[in-house]
Amino acid sequence: MKKYSEEHVWISQDEGSGATVGITVHAQEVLGDVVFVELPAIGAVFAAGSTAGVVESVKAAADVYIPVGGTVTEVNEALRADPSLANTDPLGAGWFFKITLTEPAELDALMDELAYAGFAN
Repeated sequence: MKKYSEEHVWISQDEGSGATVGITVHAQEVLGDVVFVELPAIGAVFAAGSTAGVVESVKAAADVYIPVGGTVTEVNEALRADPSLANTDPLGAGWFFKITLTEPAELDALMDELAYAGFAN
């Protein structure tokens, strides 16, 4: 199940303490056509709320804030090669990176889909 942050980032817990992170449909609609993504280094450690990447579009550049603390275990090389995946499939193939959660309980503070839909509109 996906959880959402006020910074328009989603996170989906994988098996164990792993999770996948990306930007929301709302974020990519506001940004417009994504032309570049800066992804974190594998092994980088972030606290919740830290800047873990950058997304640039024809309209603007925006930081990607990690919604929970964790260590980056994988980045989406397909997204690096084709940043438009953030527009065409932001909740699927357009994911940004995977992490090992430092504190899985931090997920509890994030919004579920219904709460985020009310927040984003």
